[in-house]
Amino acid sequence: MTSYRFDHLYAVDGWHSPGFVTVEDGKITGIAGAAPDTPIDNIGGIALPGIANLHSHAFQRAMAGLSEYRTGAAEDSFWTWRELMYRFVGRIDPADLEAIAAQLYVEMLKAGFTSVGEFQYLHHDPGGMPFVNVAEMTLRTLTAARETGIGITLLPVLYRHGGFGELPPGGNQKRFINDVDQFLRIYEAAKSETGADPDRHTGIAPHSLRAADFASISAVIDGIDADAPIHIHIAEQEKEIADCEAWSGKRPVELLLENQDVTGRWCLVHATHMTEGETAAAARSGAIAGLCPTTEANLGDGIFELPGWLESDGALGIGSDSHISVSVVEELRWLEYGQRLRDRRRNVAGSETVSTGRRLFDAAVAGGARALGLGDGHLSVGVRANIVVLDGDAPDFAGQGTDTLMESWIFSGNEPVVKHVFVGGRQVIKDGMHPAEKEIARRYRDTVTRLLSD
Repeated sequence: MTSYRFDHLYAVDGWHSPGFVTVEDGKITGIAGAAPDTPIDNIGGIALPGIANLHSHAFQRAMAGLSEYRTGAAEDSFWTWRELMYRFVGRIDPADLEAIAAQLYVEMLKAGFTSVGEFQYLHHDPGGMPFVNVAEMTLRTLTAARETGIGITLLPVLYRHGGFGELPPGGNQKRFINDVDQFLRIYEAAKSETGADPDRHTGIAPHSLRAADFASISAVIDGIDADAPIHIHIAEQEKEIADCEAWSGKRPVELLLENQDVTGRWCLVHATHMTEGETAAAARSGAIAGLCPTTEANLGDGIFELPGWLESDGALGIGSDSHISVSVVEELRWLEYGQRLRDRRRNVAGSETVSTGRRLFDAAVAGGARALGLGDGHLSVGVRANIVVLDGDAPDFAGQGTDTLMESWIFSGNEPVVKHVFVGGRQVIKDGMHPAEKEIARRYRDTVTRLLSD
């Protein structure tokens, strides 16, 4: 049993200044505003619940910055970017993925993410042949998570087709493809490895309605645990909407809601292009909107309709997706700023009773944790001790009280202020550093240098 003292602690019941947290076996067993009768480690700083990064394609971290040029005479778009991504995918082997994921996960921890949902679809070798262990690639991300200490929910991806109407997959998609039986073997292998580990979990991810048919999705859902998270890309691009309507006469979100029992275990990733009716219906289902504002901006997806989602009491979380940025602050900031640019008004997510920063932060903590099967996410007795400590001496917080600390973190400055991070009660970041970050960065540099020189 260990107790920690913080200058300020943001718990489920609000701020404690100072705040004390008692941890035993990785769980919070006590939260108080007065010192408990146990030895106390004086941490100081501003303690917040860790945030779940609910949507990650780890291998794309190694592509960041490599696609910022026009690919030809045609307009550049998500679809031209995808072709570049496919070419890069063909070079990555299991050891490469592990090295890239480890570097990424260190960066996530240093940014204030304490868990990650790894939406992993590089299942086979470049020719499409399964590895001896069919879950080899997914389990390499689990190894990286254990090395770095980040919590992880493995989300092996069901990818069956090359487009709506069960079009055959393209040659550059061979690594992704599984039938239902083989996919369930990947899921079972991943679940066996995460086992009873309270900081590592397993769910599934039908890639999208263009890549997975409803019969396969239903068969897979029937074969997994009843509470396992289900994530899916949906309504990300306008072309996706048009292609879905041309094939089915319906839009993707409309089609999904009609054909699946969408509940709170579902995460609708991006959901960028929804009608007012789809927004209300999806929010009512309890599904979490998985929003990745920096990637959605980078790929030219569009802007999520946040006001309508919040008005419908929709749940949401954030992810860094392609990892052109790995930052809690930037995802939350641009979730709000996109709305301001489109609607030309301020404090879109805020209200007369709740500040913009606090509303976004609370939503991302709760929705992100639920999307990864982690419960509510806020700091309370009985939950995992996933705690992020900001440097209370940082200039951004000078002279401030608890009513503006969160807003200052999200909306002012760009200097990193995450000082310490605990995952399941274990300190994984101390004074802004990870104990293995130099060796992990060396492996990453060697890996990417070789990949880009091939």
